[in-house]
Amino acid sequence: MDLHALLHALKHTLEDALTLIPFLFLTYLCMEYLETRAQEKTINILKKTGKKGPFIGGLLGAVPQCGFSAAAANLYSGGVITVGTMVAVFLSTSDEMLPILISGQAKISDIIFILVSKVIIGIIAGLLVDLFVRKLYRGNQKGLHIHDLCEQDNCHCEDGSILKSALTHTLKTGLFIVLILFAINFLSEWLGMEKLVEMCAGYPILSIFIVSLIGMVPNCAVSVAITTLYLEGVLSFGSMFAGLLACSGLGLVILFKTNRNLKKNLIITAGIYAISVVCGILFELIF
Repeated sequence: MDLHALLHALKHTLEDALTLIPFLFLTYLCMEYLETRAQEKTINILKKTGKKGPFIGGLLGAVPQCGFSAAAANLYSGGVITVGTMVAVFLSTSDEMLPILISGQAKISDIIFILVSKVIIGIIAGLLVDLFVRKLYRGNQKGLHIHDLCEQDNCHCEDGSILKSALTHTLKTGLFIVLILFAINFLSEWLGMEKLVEMCAGYPILSIFIVSLIGMVPNCAVSVAITTLYLEGVLSFGSMFAGLLACSGLGLVILFKTNRNLKKNLIITAGIYAISVVCGILFELIF
């Protein structure tokens, strides 16, 4: 076993976990409050503002942090936000892209264009997804189902404080994430994520499909590798954009952990991948 890769994987896993845990705790605390103290009021608010969710999600997702996509997945699984809002967050989130572009002295105009494009695509995709879902379910608002998450984690939140319940959810989900992240980080270190992405560079259109798939790996090394190789001229703009559009941080991991509907999870994942590929091809042809 490669000890160097093992130690690096452990280091990156702890760094990612320490960054994510506060977001998880605050998200669960908010959800527990909504479930126990403000459910009826929240449902009324969602009925009035739900259609605007993708706008808010698309804008917030662009903020360079790794926890909001995970929070969005939790909020969707708890019925607090729509699937379109979550999709908008996933597509617009920038993960490690922005600091790498800035440190790599990319043109300000290019940085703004990439950020704005991700936000616009996220918002449009989110609006279309919500429109489709409303048509499918005839506009019915299903309301909150945060208690499903409680039953799944067996936290017995009805017997204690919302603080204790939020902490229980955070610890159980956090442990799951640490195990998944460690496995992914170790494989990334062992295989060499940057080398894997670089291998795709010689085939522009084909690389869009492959880099988009790599972009969905929940690891900050992915966005770093994709952005760095673009700045070095190894990846084309289309491949870079497709890969970064597919990067949703830990959002997909949390989605599969908290949402029991595997079919919906797979459809959402396939949809994000398809959108990333199509947009990457269009940008490749245009630029």
